[in-house]
Amino acid sequence: MEHRLLDYFLAVAEELHFTKAADRLGITQPTLSHQIRLLEQEVGTPLFHRSGKKIHLTQPGTILLEHTRRILHELEQAKLEIGQIAGLQRGRLQIGCSGNHLLTDALISFHRQYPGIELNVVELATEETRDGLLGNRLDLGVVFLPLEDEQLINLPLYDEELVLVVSRSHPFSDFTAVKLEQLAEIPLVLFQPKFFVRQMIDTACHAVGLSLKPVMELSTMESQMQMVQQHVGGTVLPASYAGMLDSPGVSVIPLAEPAPRKKVGLVYRKHTFMDPSLQAFIEHLASSRIPAR
Repeated sequence: MEHRLLDYFLAVAEELHFTKAADRLGITQPTLSHQIRLLEQEVGTPLFHRSGKKIHLTQPGTILLEHTRRILHELEQAKLEIGQIAGLQRGRLQIGCSGNHLLTDALISFHRQYPGIELNVVELATEETRDGLLGNRLDLGVVFLPLEDEQLINLPLYDEELVLVVSRSHPFSDFTAVKLEQLAEIPLVLFQPKFFVRQMIDTACHAVGLSLKPVMELSTMESQMQMVQQHVGGTVLPASYAGMLDSPGVSVIPLAEPAPRKKVGLVYRKHTFMDPSLQAFIEHLASSRIPAR
């Protein structure tokens, strides 16, 4: 089976659209369709159900997709090991992060030290980072720990706390600290439940018999801050992010003990090849072990 056919199959399986897959591969749609037919003839079964312009994987297609990702990943790992023998660096890292604020200072200092290494950082929920690592789409994650999985290694970096952010006109704006019970007294704009920051605050509140009911749930800290500035409500955010805010119209207030607190750390696959770029980035973050503020 030719490597090229697997590349074509993977593109169609991920796009579930022949024209989009062809554009991604830089070939014509008829050429791609012909190559997929050749692959189906080779494996002896259809790999896609076709219904007009819509397609989806057959059961054999799903099986081949799993093996294709594994095969292509192993080929990439082999190239990296050979490249290291030749004294080369990959020069590109795919990083999933629970918030770019967790990495801001580290990204700046790492780029200054290794300007030839390209970093692609994507903000993802913790479980999305986990799936990306296990699916070989990410090299590294920076997330709230623990992230339990026998296939992943966790390396703690520092403790992250949550704080309340309100507008300067808010009744709580001059408080030195806010108890968890007091959060139920005000309108709140929070992350959606899939995000770990939301899970942190919910868990802490449940421990004291409290259940928060936000007036709005959003997916980014920037959008939550906009709602605070528009007096929609307060929000609960990581202290590392709140510490970088340059907005005279808001107040950042610590949460009284027991304040929600979690470790931030690195996660990566146990059996991945440590090419020089990945190893350098891990060592760079591990040597600092301080939040980006």
